[in-house]
Amino acid sequence: MKAPDVILNALTVDVEDYFQVQAFADVVSPHQWESFESRVEDNTYRVLDLFAEHGLKATFFVLGWEAKRRPAMVRRIIGEGHELACHGYGHQLIYRIGPDAFRADVRRAKDLLEDISGQPVHGYRAPSYSITAQSLWALDILIEEGFRYDSSIFPIHHDTYGIPDAPSFPHMIRRDSGCIMEFPPSTLEMSAMGFKYKLPVSGGGYLRLFPVELVRRALSRIGRRERQPVVLYFHPWELDPGQPRIRAKLKSRLRHYVNLHKTEGKLRHLFASLPFAPMGTVLERAMTEHLACAR
Repeated sequence: MKAPDVILNALTVDVEDYFQVQAFADVVSPHQWESFESRVEDNTYRVLDLFAEHGLKATFFVLGWEAKRRPAMVRRIIGEGHELACHGYGHQLIYRIGPDAFRADVRRAKDLLEDISGQPVHGYRAPSYSITAQSLWALDILIEEGFRYDSSIFPIHHDTYGIPDAPSFPHMIRRDSGCIMEFPPSTLEMSAMGFKYKLPVSGGGYLRLFPVELVRRALSRIGRRERQPVVLYFHPWELDPGQPRIRAKLKSRLRHYVNLHKTEGKLRHLFASLPFAPMGTVLERAMTEHLACAR
C-alpha cells in the first residue's frame, strides 16, 4: 500500500517592528516611528539563523517602510533562499484607508521590494488581516497589481479582523478582475455544547497563549484528517522579550507581551514535528490545477 504524500505546511514571517503593530496604533502614530529604537533587523537575523539551524525555508511578508530603511535585511532574506512577499508599506488597516490609498500603499511596497531583490513579488498579507467583508474590494486591487496569492482573510470572529464564514483552507477566489489564491490562517473546527466554532491555531498571539502541544496536535490533526496544509505565522519581535515596553491599554499590552519568552521554544518544538516550506511552494504543490486560472 502506497504511503500518503507528506503535506507541506506554510512557514511565514510578518516583518515589522514592535512599535508598528495594530495593538499600539492608538498610542504610536506612523510619524513617530522614526523616534523608536529599531530592533527589526537584529530580530529578523535571529529568525534567519533559527531557520538555518533547522534547515527551513519560509515566506517573509516584509513591510515596505522597513524595507526602504533596511535593504540589506531584504537582500539577506533573499540570499538565504527564502521567499519575499509583501506586507504593504505603512501597516494601516485596509478598511480604514480605502481603495485609493490601499492601491498606492501596495504598489509602493511591491515596487520597492522588487527593486531591492531583483525578483517578482507574488504574495501579499494585509496588516492585521484587514481584508474583511467590508474590504473585499482589496482583492480586485491585488489582482490588478499583479499578486498571485493572498493570506489576509482570517476565518474567525475578532474585534479587528475576520470573516467567520470564509473557507478554512487554500482556495481560489474569482473576481471580475481575475483570480487570486487565498491561503487563510489556519483554524481548527471545534464543537461544544452543540455549538461549532473555529479555534485559531496558526501562530502569533495564539501560539504564545496556547500550550505548544495543543497547537502541534491541532495543526497535525488538520493535515491528518483534512489532508490540507496549514500556515504558521509569527513576527520577529515575538522572539524578543527584551524589547522596550510601550504604555498602552491593558488589553493591548496583554496581546503583545504575553509569553514572549516562550516563542522561540515553541517554534523549535513545531519545527521538529511538522514539515514546512514557503507559502508559494506549498500552494504550487497543493493547488497546481487552480494556479492556471486565466486572468
